[in-house]
Amino acid sequence: MTEGQVLDLARDAIYTIIVCAAPMLLISLVIGLVVSIFQTVTSIQEQTLTFVPKILGIFIGLIIFGSFILNNITDFMTNLWSNFSVYLG
Repeated sequence: MTEGQVLDLARDAIYTIIVCAAPMLLISLVIGLVVSIFQTVTSIQEQTLTFVPKILGIFIGLIIFGSFILNNITDFMTNLWSNFSVYLG
């Protein structure tokens, strides 16, 4: 394997990680922002108030985006395994 191939493989892996994690991170960010605004408006400063909505949002996000994430990871691994002989020699 050349250095270019290693860098291409690492770039593809990092891109796949970012694309797969982005929906969950954005859901968590939006829910955290909404709960933070709610806490500021109502003067409720309970730290555990953010956990339940975020967990529920992430579970719903996994139900909605789960097939998209699985397809991306499967495509990456299929590409990785199909080019395995190129990486060896």
